[in-house]
Amino acid sequence: MAGGLRGCREDGTITSDNEAASSQTTQSILSDTLRAALRERRAQAQLGGGQRRIEAQRSRGKLTARERLDKLFDPGTFVEIDAFVTHRAVDLGLDRQRFPGDSVVTGSGLVNGRQVFAYAQDFTVLGGSLSEAASLKICKVMDHAVRTGCPIVGINDSGGARIQEGVDSLHGYAEIFVRNTLASGVVPQITVIAGPAAGGAVYSPAITDFIFMVESIGQMYITGPDVVRAVTGEQISHEELGGAASHASRSGVAHFTAPDEAACFDQVRRLLSYLPSNNTESPPVSENDDPPAGGEESIARLVPADPSQGYDVQDVISLIVDGGDFLPVHHAFAPNIVVGFARMGGAPVGIVANQAAHVAGVLDIDASDKAARFVRFCDAFNVPIVTLVDVPGFMPGSAQEYGGIIRHGAKLIYAYSEATVPKIALILRKAYGGAYIVMSSKELRSDVNLAWPGAEIAVMGPEGAVNVISRREIAAADDPEAKRAELIEEYRGQFANPYVAASRGYLDDVIDPADTRPAIIRALRMMENKVDSSPPRKHGNIPL
Repeated sequence: MAGGLRGCREDGTITSDNEAASSQTTQSILSDTLRAALRERRAQAQLGGGQRRIEAQRSRGKLTARERLDKLFDPGTFVEIDAFVTHRAVDLGLDRQRFPGDSVVTGSGLVNGRQVFAYAQDFTVLGGSLSEAASLKICKVMDHAVRTGCPIVGINDSGGARIQEGVDSLHGYAEIFVRNTLASGVVPQITVIAGPAAGGAVYSPAITDFIFMVESIGQMYITGPDVVRAVTGEQISHEELGGAASHASRSGVAHFTAPDEAACFDQVRRLLSYLPSNNTESPPVSENDDPPAGGEESIARLVPADPSQGYDVQDVISLIVDGGDFLPVHHAFAPNIVVGFARMGGAPVGIVANQAAHVAGVLDIDASDKAARFVRFCDAFNVPIVTLVDVPGFMPGSAQEYGGIIRHGAKLIYAYSEATVPKIALILRKAYGGAYIVMSSKELRSDVNLAWPGAEIAVMGPEGAVNVISRREIAAADDPEAKRAELIEEYRGQFANPYVAASRGYLDDVIDPADTRPAIIRALRMMENKVDSSPPRKHGNIPL
């Protein structure tokens, strides 16, 4: 009998094998059609604003949003979210300009094998302008990042608010700002400026932890050169006003710069390798804790005995950290203090060091701000802090006083005092006056304080102290200069050495410079299970 029985129709009649096969073929064709339509829609979404605009983007020396995400994430790990979202606006011709995904690409993937969320603004879609739909996409991945305890990376390349959407666009910015604020200290937030960021668009980056700028193509400003020219008459270029060099060295807005996008995303990946995914985790420990070759023998020769002679403290850092590998943060801003990340004994640490090669390493307004913010970041994300001290004091002068050095210097006191992570400090050469206190002194709840044997710890340097307390004796001497030199040496021997502070417990030990690296690593391991707290409160009121 040809064509066996297969089953019943809804009306009770029997279906044959041939009829069933025909039905399956129809369903298969329907499925193939739907799958083909899905592939077509996805391909359209991946084109952003279209091939012509993609070519225009590349002609400016810029990668597309998706190419940037490919540079950030481990190969093949990025998963897009909301690829088919479109804006709902109809005014001023927007009803004829709808693109799948709108002006931002969002999703997650792996960076160094760990999950990270990210968004990349797409300049090919209406200049990357922020729409209500785009802000909802960004807010969604930020919410996912906080809920799952993962870092968030934002890649900015946008003309700013979408003017056609009016207050809806401004509402979108505000929603992002609130999430930046609430995520602060919970998950690391990193911003890459790979194009323009103007007006309200700059405030989300400013709230994040670290800003990377790509040279030549990354720009940030509240008002552009045209507005500046119209309002003030000042003639200034886009690059001078808001380029990478300006923000890295003068304003301090940018923490890192890179010559191109590939180098920039390599830096982002490197930074993330030092950081935990969130504030409940410890930073990732590396198995490689090899010391720099020859570090123990050469470190003592790096720092001149004469406290007035300069040297590069980064040479000291490179000899005590694992493999000599140090990632400076804010390298071009306030160069009289150095901050950055390294590993010691395989574990990430944040390093703060006075830089004697620049204005003798004094603390001024910018240096205080730079160091205080870095200390607070390390404390928020469980990164121990190692402080290398060689500081003559705070910068004197009316410009500093009128600029608020008291208020800004107090930020550094506040930051070290509130930090509960392990804090290790080493005085390399000198620590005078209030600057001694500020630089992670024992009195600011530092855990282990060390000094080299030549360290000078006093209210002020021997020369200044003698000029104040012995001026009458010097004036009455037959040879005032000889008497001054004699008193300076007497003061130095009696007060300007580490043993007075050590005898009172303000220093835990005086160490041979050759023992610097192992001594710091021992201290870090001793304190790795440290538990400390501050009084219950909503939050403190840091002197901003």
